[in-house]
Amino acid sequence: MADINYEITAHLGVLSESPKGWTKELNLVSWNGRDPKYDIRDWAPGKEKMGKGITLTKEETVELQTLLHSLD
Repeated sequence: MADINYEITAHLGVLSESPKGWTKELNLVSWNGRDPKYDIRDWAPGKEKMGKGITLTKEETVELQTLLHSLD
């Protein structure tokens, strides 16, 4: 399996934290040198490991925001 390179270009916030210290975060992440995308996933303390997550374009993030606001 090929190596996956990433760079967290902006930490936007923590959504939750598990008892083991893993945090579910919203970040802007550049994957394999590409333009950064919004990214929601679990991160181990120190960011040495990550869980499965989802990446969203700016347009998808705006649409998600609209959908979340409609939940009220």
